[in-house]
Amino acid sequence: MNPVPDFSATPAPGGRSHRIVAKLASLLSARWFMEILQAFFFIYLARRSTSTYGEFMLAINLGTIIRLIAEFGLNVPLVGLLTKKAGDPGEVLTQLLVLKAGLLTMAYIGAVGFVNWQHYHSPLYEFALIIGLGYGLEALSTTFFTALQVQGRQLQEGKSRALAALLGYGYGFAAIYWGAPPLAIALFKPLETLVNLVGGRLLAGIKLRWRRLSLAGLGATLRRVLIFAVLEVTAILFNKANIFFLQRFAGSEGVAQYSATWQIVDGCSTIAATLILQSILFPLFVKFWEVDRQEVALLARASARWLLGAGLLLMMVLGAESDRIIPLIYGPKFGEAIWLQRYLVITIFFSLLHNLAGFLLISMRLERLLVMVYLAALAFNLAFCSVMIPRNPLWGAALAMILTKGAMALVTFGFIQRRLKVFPFEDLAVVALASLASLSLYWGGLFFLRRGWALLAAVLALLGLLQYFWAVRGPLRKKSKGAD
Repeated sequence: MNPVPDFSATPAPGGRSHRIVAKLASLLSARWFMEILQAFFFIYLARRSTSTYGEFMLAINLGTIIRLIAEFGLNVPLVGLLTKKAGDPGEVLTQLLVLKAGLLTMAYIGAVGFVNWQHYHSPLYEFALIIGLGYGLEALSTTFFTALQVQGRQLQEGKSRALAALLGYGYGFAAIYWGAPPLAIALFKPLETLVNLVGGRLLAGIKLRWRRLSLAGLGATLRRVLIFAVLEVTAILFNKANIFFLQRFAGSEGVAQYSATWQIVDGCSTIAATLILQSILFPLFVKFWEVDRQEVALLARASARWLLGAGLLLMMVLGAESDRIIPLIYGPKFGEAIWLQRYLVITIFFSLLHNLAGFLLISMRLERLLVMVYLAALAFNLAFCSVMIPRNPLWGAALAMILTKGAMALVTFGFIQRRLKVFPFEDLAVVALASLASLSLYWGGLFFLRRGWALLAAVLALLGLLQYFWAVRGPLRKKSKGAD
């Protein structure tokens, strides 16, 4: 067994080498492996039956809500708790595991009540409870994975996640291949989560302190993370609310059409948010905010540059090729998903800006501002869904997400921009000009070239312009005075 790691070790301020690329490669390889397995699994389900696929997607969204309630925002402050020299990592992890187990129990009971209230019938009822439990248990395994991230052991985390995905989705593929009933197929998620839970516990190498538990300690921890819980719960609610409205007014078929494209669009921004921002950059933001704010500003600006560059590239490809991507992946039954994707790609840009700003706000200890933004976004989203989705289900669901994410990005990134000057005017001009030039080249090229060649020319132009202006004309420099 590995010795108890030293969580308090902090790199020297001002140092540029944070092994970001190595850590990112470890998590990215595991995440892509998981995403590929998951994608093929659900594509196969979608091609067999759009209604079954829609039922699975609704169950997954409900399970995600259960997991976020069970996590209760505990993973974010766990980074700070584990980096304190005076703290006991075993005691901290034990307290959080007990809290999560209690919250998971309450969330699952609430989910059972919700599916009965909505009068979901078999097999959707069973899907929701089985898959929901699998996602809920993930709240426990992420506790150990957060500890591994603070230790800088993303490679071990990646291996554990990849093994769990292989066993879970491997079982799912085998169940489908051998003609198992859908309820048996749904067990893929509990299996994957149990493997992650065992693997994370063994890899963390931390002895849990069960005898040191006290109600006072649990209460203090709960109060400390209450604000993060509100953040997590409100975030998942405004991200998933439109799915439940869709189920009510458009049925499983409507959920399937929306989910087909949302799996692609949201998956792109989620990878950046969870792997790059939360798992790698956020711990650095937390460590350096009090000791070297210039370093935080430089990291944030560099992150904004290449995140937005990647986001623009993805938006262009996914939007232009939606009529090829959707039928190729899901088959001919998902015609509505084609036009949905052309509008929903804009949320990639909004999500990347907002997530970067959100983690910076947390690092700056401005969680209350973020809570107010989230609560306002949830209120707006629910009101908009209740008015628009009954009239035009798919368009209402898409527009609710676009407007909610756009407004949040405007408020949170606008605040960060004023405080840290993360995105100077010249960078903003580069993004705008590169986007306009590449789009003009694409639309103009359609008159002379085949669409694939026009898109390739536009992509190369976008990459070339960003590379020239940011790598050659606009290198990052550290100022003599710290950021405000």
